[in-house]
Amino acid sequence: MKHIRIISPSGAIEPEYITRAQQRLESWGFRVSLGAHAFTQWGRFAGTCEERLADINEAFSDPNIDIILCSRGGYGLQQIIDKIQLPTRAKEEYPLLVGFSDVTELHALMSIHGVPSLHASMCKVLATLPEDSPALQATKMALQGTYKSAIPAFPGKSIIGGNLSVLYGLQGTPYSLNAIMDQCEEAPVLLIEDIGERHYHIDRMLNNLRMSGVLARLSGVIVGQFTECDDDSKMGCTLQETIRQVFADYDYPIIFDAPYGHIDDNMPIFLS
Repeated sequence: MKHIRIISPSGAIEPEYITRAQQRLESWGFRVSLGAHAFTQWGRFAGTCEERLADINEAFSDPNIDIILCSRGGYGLQQIIDKIQLPTRAKEEYPLLVGFSDVTELHALMSIHGVPSLHASMCKVLATLPEDSPALQATKMALQGTYKSAIPAFPGKSIIGGNLSVLYGLQGTPYSLNAIMDQCEEAPVLLIEDIGERHYHIDRMLNNLRMSGVLARLSGVIVGQFTECDDDSKMGCTLQETIRQVFADYDYPIIFDAPYGHIDDNMPIFLS
């Protein structure tokens, strides 16, 4: 029986979502335990930096934990990402990290260490989606180890990335996309998604990645959902056209409107 540890490394979450997600996971046959501060609220955060960091470090160091499920994103990992103490062990012995949004910080950490992780929905969606939801069933299979995310346009390619705003915030740090790609044997595919960002902010972030050399090191791009990111008429084009323009000089495939991001039907996809 696989053991899932639920932790809250970023924003505070309604306890009901954790409880209901735990019940559903247990109904699927998983053993589920909770981090000591999973229910904690400290302002907008799920505990102090020290409390959240302790839960992260404990989860990674426990050899009996198979999967670390982050309860939600929000904001908070930027404060502590450089203080996480990963144990020394073989890559295949690490627990599978699951989450998205602010959890992109932890995905970056895993990628730096060459450890696969799962970009997928967290407790609120696990608690509320109907059982027959395709995204929920795909997530169940991914946790069980019977689902392989496949992008036909990128067979066999490593996929990195996640939330664009979080990736932008990691630029110039040891967890940046360039640092991740330094560990890749071949040019990877970049996944990007976001929520609630202005059209010109997205243009700014993508041009930062262009000028820092990130885009030139890729073999493809998966553009997920940009939820609540409205077109700005003053930009002279749609958001999708802006994204196309930033990537116009690169000779690799770009997939738009992929089912990844801040949506209920957020499909799981493995990052590496």
